[in-house]
Amino acid sequence: MLEDLKRLIGMDSSEADPELDAKLNWILLSAKSRLKILLGGADPPEEMNYIVIEVAVARFNRIGSEGMSAQTVEGESLSFSDDDFARFAAEIQAFLDSQHSSGKGKVRFL
Repeated sequence: MLEDLKRLIGMDSSEADPELDAKLNWILLSAKSRLKILLGGADPPEEMNYIVIEVAVARFNRIGSEGMSAQTVEGESLSFSDDDFARFAAEIQAFLDSQHSSGKGKVRFL
């Protein structure tokens, strides 16, 4: 996932920068841990890695702007979401629904 994150933020994924790699790995771990909470404690499946990476990109882009909801610099305005996972709510709910429905079975006696 680290290489994918580096590509998305415009870095050469083959370059090794131990300090930056440690920071990016922490961001990825933090995003994955939060997603795990949203999934009710279940480890996120590999199919949800894109959510972890997208949230990590958003978090990386906010470094230095923590706590702000909006910023305007020389006419350019940026606004930050309070919940980076909000845009993935439908996917998270679909996963939760599939987990609940797969554990339920029906027995019918005739």
